[in-house]
Amino acid sequence: MITKNEIDLLACQYETEDFFLDDPIRFPRFYKDKKDKEIAGFIASLVAYGRREVFIQKLNILFKIANNKPYNFIKDFSPEIIGNFNYRFGKPEDFIIIFNILKKLYNNYGGLEALFKYGYENPIDGNMFIPVTDYFYSNASDNSSCGFRFMIPDARKGSAMKRMCLFLRWMVRKAPVDFGIWDFMPLSDLYIPLDTHVARISREMGLLSRNANDFKSVIELTENLKKFDAQDPVKYDFAMFGYGVNHKK
Repeated sequence: MITKNEIDLLACQYETEDFFLDDPIRFPRFYKDKKDKEIAGFIASLVAYGRREVFIQKLNILFKIANNKPYNFIKDFSPEIIGNFNYRFGKPEDFIIIFNILKKLYNNYGGLEALFKYGYENPIDGNMFIPVTDYFYSNASDNSSCGFRFMIPDARKGSAMKRMCLFLRWMVRKAPVDFGIWDFMPLSDLYIPLDTHVARISREMGLLSRNANDFKSVIELTENLKKFDAQDPVKYDFAMFGYGVNHKK
């Protein structure tokens, strides 16, 4: 198993502002207004899958469509502005549904911070993401398409919720990379964003025993990382990245 000293060194080495250069977190970093930053972060997290250079290019296009004013874009959203914008599983109609839900959320219910705070304070089966995705699924005009279900995974089905965990890390942690603009939960309650890359590396490090890349694995890995830092376990997301860079096959 990797030692605390080894994983701390990796986390420290890679948690620097250079990390922004080719990471989706570069998009919310551009904005100073809190609502612009959180909306930009959520949109960036929706599209952050597949080849990095491709989704970064797609996000550049999407933020250009939004005139680089994410909050105004959502607050006054009209479906026609999307045109034929798409990315892999996400078709124009999927983005329209999600942005219309965000419009309702911001115009009537306080926005993403209020939604995630509600999920944190009212978890279902111990999972704060279930109330969050329930909101999206219950307000979707059509929640059956694979694009919608991929961008907004159903937390009730045990999804690892990788991109929502990542978005929450950005919003809650105050650090060289993360923004720390939400304060309704402690860092110790954040979850490690788990994708196939992080899952493979965490198993190599001896930190994950489960074979499935699901929310139970997220909990297991996060609990093991708390043995290294009980107050800020998700800082080791950077260590996973660094380990992958240093051990490319």
